[in-house]
Amino acid sequence: MRLLTLIRHAKSSWDNNTELSDFERPLNARGRKDAPEMAERLATELEQPLKLVSSPALRAITTAQAFADALSIAHKDIHREPRIYEATPGTLLEIVRAFDNRHHHVVMFGHNPGFSDFARLLVTDFPTIEMQTCAIATIELGAPSWSFVGLGDGKLRRYRYPKEH
Repeated sequence: MRLLTLIRHAKSSWDNNTELSDFERPLNARGRKDAPEMAERLATELEQPLKLVSSPALRAITTAQAFADALSIAHKDIHREPRIYEATPGTLLEIVRAFDNRHHHVVMFGHNPGFSDFARLLVTDFPTIEMQTCAIATIELGAPSWSFVGLGDGKLRRYRYPKEH
């Protein structure tokens, strides 16, 4: 069994500087609040050991760093995967299938619409809503190896988001 946790980056903003590219957008005040709060809330629920993999876009890597802090994982141990940025579900599946089998639980940080679409393809009963900013979906995969992960193979183990309480 494999566990894949998809975390959409926390809330970001264009307000700080309209000259920034989409890739450079930082978290806004709500994002800077939500990321560590969600990380602390879920630190005890995320099955260890785990590997963190993030889009290198500023808003995603900043979210990943907040989770790394809560999980006592060094920032240098977050793997930056450029293909996650603007990824289609097909690209995300390729990334997942290439994970090292030493890691039974991988946490990915990225973006919509790719993450929501990918989750719906992995889990047939995934909510039809779009993953909100800083939403967390943990998917249990029955595949014996990452390379065998297939569409529709997943079971939703957890779905959390900042405004649920």
